[in-house]
Amino acid sequence: MVRSNAKILLSIASAALLALSGLATAASAAEPERLEPKRVAIVIDDFGNAMSGTEEMFALPAPITVAVMPFLPTTKRDAEEAHRRGHEVIVHLPMEPVRGKRSWLGPGAITTDLSDREIKNRVAAAIDDVPHARGMNNHMGSKATADPRVMRIVMEVCRERGIYFLDSRTTGKSQAESMAETVGVPLAANDLFLDEVYSAAHIDKQLRKLNRLIEHRTDTIVIGHVGPPGKLTSAALRGAIERLQGETRFVRVSELLPLPEPTPLWR
Repeated sequence: MVRSNAKILLSIASAALLALSGLATAASAAEPERLEPKRVAIVIDDFGNAMSGTEEMFALPAPITVAVMPFLPTTKRDAEEAHRRGHEVIVHLPMEPVRGKRSWLGPGAITTDLSDREIKNRVAAAIDDVPHARGMNNHMGSKATADPRVMRIVMEVCRERGIYFLDSRTTGKSQAESMAETVGVPLAANDLFLDEVYSAAHIDKQLRKLNRLIEHRTDTIVIGHVGPPGKLTSAALRGAIERLQGETRFVRVSELLPLPEPTPLWR
């Protein structure tokens, strides 16, 4: 009888455990799936010359990536202030376009007629001139970024310094991705220009495009500018950031990339 009672108790205990397990599984299935928020990196170009909208961009309520042109009057001041406020600094490297005057590029520009050594020296000097730089992107550059020789040298210097390259995508013929892969440099790419047309209506239209991109992508990179559209863009971005906080996490470009240790390639 004792043995029979023991069997009965064991059966009851087993049934209870199975019931509890089933309840736990059902509760787990009922919980909504927790999705990671989408990530957006906001890059703002053309710092370094006390351009309109500089302070407004620095004051945005989210981290941004600040692209600072080298060798200009406020290059170092803008880079230092961006770093102090917790933003990420990258070099906004002037590069030759298909159309446009070279005078528009500013000092130290990378052009396709330069020797390998001169390109290397200019890229290294630009990095040295922008404090706290963790990466680099191209200013203009539709001609230079389409040249594999030029881009290989640019990538070799980036690899040597341990920084990433952000392709602004000013041409569909860019060699940045293939050369970055060949040399071994972390590469990011722009998904959307916000303000290539200087009007509030256009910027709002581009931000609606951003909303659609976020729906279908895990990570998105957008580029805006200080200068003529600076105050319009900063005001529109402030509203977008406040609206998207929670469902979207605003990050620095480097947070989307694995960054290597500097590796000397030049002797």
